Amino acid sequence: MNQFLFSTSWCVPLYGLVGAILTLPWAMGIIKRTGPRPAAYLNILTTVLAFVHSLFVFIDIWNREPETFTIAWFSAADFDLSFALDISPISIGTSVLITALSLLVQIYALGYMEKDWAIARFFAMMGFFEAALSGLAISDSLFISYALLEVLTLSTYLLVGFWYAQPLVVTAARDAFLTKRVGDLLLLMGVVTLSTMAGSLNFSDLYEWAQTANLNPLTSTLLGLALIAGPAGKCAQFPLHLWLDEAMEGPNPASVMRNSLVVAGGAYLLFKFQPILALSSVALNALIIMGTVTAIGASLVSLAQTDIKRALSHSTSAYMGLVFLAVGLQQGGVALMLLLTHAIAKALLFMSSGSVIFTTQTQDLTEMGGLWSRMPATTTAYIVGSAGLVSLLPLGSFWAMLSWADGFVAISPWVIGVLLLVNGLTALNLTRVFRLVFWGEAQQKTRRAPEVGWTMAFPMVSLTIVTLLVPVMLQQWYLLPTWESVNWYVVLLLISSTLVGVCTGCTIYLHKGWSRSTVLAWRFVQDLLGYDFYIDRVYRFTVVGAVALLSRISAWSDRYIVDGLVNLVGIATIFSGQTLKYSISGQSQGYMLTILAVVSVLGFFISWSLGLLDKLPF
Repeated sequence: MNQFLFSTSWCVPLYGLVGAILTLPWAMGIIKRTGPRPAAYLNILTTVLAFVHSLFVFIDIWNREPETFTIAWFSAADFDLSFALDISPISIGTSVLITALSLLVQIYALGYMEKDWAIARFFAMMGFFEAALSGLAISDSLFISYALLEVLTLSTYLLVGFWYAQPLVVTAARDAFLTKRVGDLLLLMGVVTLSTMAGSLNFSDLYEWAQTANLNPLTSTLLGLALIAGPAGKCAQFPLHLWLDEAMEGPNPASVMRNSLVVAGGAYLLFKFQPILALSSVALNALIIMGTVTAIGASLVSLAQTDIKRALSHSTSAYMGLVFLAVGLQQGGVALMLLLTHAIAKALLFMSSGSVIFTTQTQDLTEMGGLWSRMPATTTAYIVGSAGLVSLLPLGSFWAMLSWADGFVAISPWVIGVLLLVNGLTALNLTRVFRLVFWGEAQQKTRRAPEVGWTMAFPMVSLTIVTLLVPVMLQQWYLLPTWESVNWYVVLLLISSTLVGVCTGCTIYLHKGWSRSTVLAWRFVQDLLGYDFYIDRVYRFTVVGAVALLSRISAWSDRYIVDGLVNLVGIATIFSGQTLKYSISGQSQGYMLTILAVVSVLGFFISWSLGLLDKLPF
């Protein structure tokens, strides 16, 4: 039985695809009499099967050596198109995480979107979402990984624009799609280049090629930057980071998946690129700079947000920045631990924020307050999720940051400074949001806010337990350091940064009635952070302005040069035709005289040109 499950592990992504296909009759309106909920149940059933299958494979493969399955798709002459799949504890463990979170999110969506008329369409998109993520987890082919990233981009566009009747939603979906297109286009260039140079797009073959590759510095730099661009767009990294903030206009269950798994999918692909990126020191330095700028910048921007989902989404960009920094420093194991702990904690945070939005019907932090006694399960989920996201002993993110900081405390002390700063700012932001939402006096929209129903409470409680058990799982997987090897000075620094952030968040003055500070200096800082350092305006005056100027120049040249030349020829033809019609006499001898005159003139010019040729020296 175990061998059968292992040999069919490549089928795990197909469960989500089958679930999406089964929901189409309801999503397309072919079946109406039963209502849309059977579509949701079918999709949840296929997700349960995917989770059980991947879990059994994960248990069985833990003591096995990684294997690679190659599925031949098309072969003709020298052209061979095959799909390579990586069956290892990391890839199957990632599939378990994806299917488990997808299952909890879909149960959560049953309650969150119970009154939405298009719930069947939503679950169909979630099925494609899950299938693409599961396929990306086990793919050993860069070609298939790129195709699945495109499916994720399309799914993100459809889910962000789910409520397409709202103009702001349409704008957010368009911006998310176009921003990712920039990174995907550059990644496609890198994929084509690798296919030409290495002769294969399977990661195992690319790793062997990278060990002996001898590229000139310019080629290796351009290749590395192209490979970085795709994950940078997916992970909302500077300068392709603005889309994730706008994508919060979509349904909250989709935001749970997007902020926990979709961004992690891009970072997971970046993790696989490590041996190729190591060919260029410029590419590694670009990762370090990009990750550092995004981690610190997004942490600062989150402090000025008054929308609960946007305040949490910026911390997603910040932690993905830490992952980019870890990959740039060639710390792949640390990057995977950060992805695991962040995905679980961030999913729990977005579930709790979705419960608040569901009961209060608002996302504005200034309209909330006093919910801790009215929504105990949601409050507990938020507290546990926040503790799991920052370095608070003994939860998951603490061990990920400790394993990183412990190795760099003497080599690169500035990395420790980045970790402490991002961790402290995140703790400050989460404490600020907690005070505005759950603490203080109840506001008009929160006085009668009840706890959510079981369909939303069950996933939150389950994920709360999982978050608390993350250290136990890490210990079972031998990922925790021994107490003898722990640097207690680093432990003290990490915990101190969390406590400083929490204490600062508890003591700063928060006035719900002020959307902007009355102090001019603080108002400037608040606007600077609230508008994301005005980067969107910089883009508007530079990139967008340059494209608009080129478009106007192109339109002017097309109208007055190209069309003008064509119109000139047409007018000249009309004028000459109108002029010649008055020279028509109707007499054949006149026509013959005109022909002879023209032929004579042509003959004179031809003979004159031939005479010139005879006089030339050659």
